[in-house]
Amino acid sequence: MKIDIIGDIHGCFHEFKELTYRLGYDWTSGIPLHSDKRILGFVGDLTDRGPESLKVIDVVWQLVMVKKQAVYTPGNHCNKLYRFFLGNKVQVTHGLETTVAEYESLSKKDQQSIRKKFIQLYEKAPLYLVLDNQKLVIAHAGIKQEYIGKNHAKVKEFVLYGDITGEKHPDGSPVRRDWAKSYHGDFFIVYGHTPVKEPRIINNTYNIDTGAVFGGKLTALRYPEMMLVSVPSTMPYFEEKFKQFDSLPPNKCSYNYQ
Repeated sequence: MKIDIIGDIHGCFHEFKELTYRLGYDWTSGIPLHSDKRILGFVGDLTDRGPESLKVIDVVWQLVMVKKQAVYTPGNHCNKLYRFFLGNKVQVTHGLETTVAEYESLSKKDQQSIRKKFIQLYEKAPLYLVLDNQKLVIAHAGIKQEYIGKNHAKVKEFVLYGDITGEKHPDGSPVRRDWAKSYHGDFFIVYGHTPVKEPRIINNTYNIDTGAVFGGKLTALRYPEMMLVSVPSTMPYFEEKFKQFDSLPPNKCSYNYQ
């Protein structure tokens, strides 16, 4: 299996397009396709905060639902947008307001089209993906070894939000445990959700959310090569949005930052 897994895009369509170009994808048809039988993978959080969330939705929907040239698993922002599109009462905050503003600027016909596409994309998506003969797992905020193969409420909470303690930081964000530090499974787990300045690789886990929407980078992990490819963000930089971890031992992943 040849797959290029992309971290949290959050509406950064320009960076998404630049990254796929760098990965060798061709946009002639209007969506990124690769000549070498490679497909794209998405760790969730396609939307919110960035400027072009609806473009991202449309391209990912075409790739996953029409061309079958990508796989997608949802993040917590995807879950919230899904509930918004269903008409549920959600707080239009923490980035959702940017997606909603885009949506409300559309004609009724275009609103109906993008809403239908995203609902279909979300409802057909698995909570997390187990790929390549159970060697590779893609899960938005990660997953514990003992949760793989299960889908109960605790698994959903973990996959969407991480290993939360129930406590809150002063800014209202949840306090999360460092689950990857104690993971010792054989699965390669690729995830995002927690922005880091550089991809964090520890114990067969790969956090590839390098904070594109906060002025960092948009990163992809090429599998099975285990090569990281990034493009710089065009968004304003917010230092405080990036999680700091203890220093890690050297890893075996190769980098291609340009």
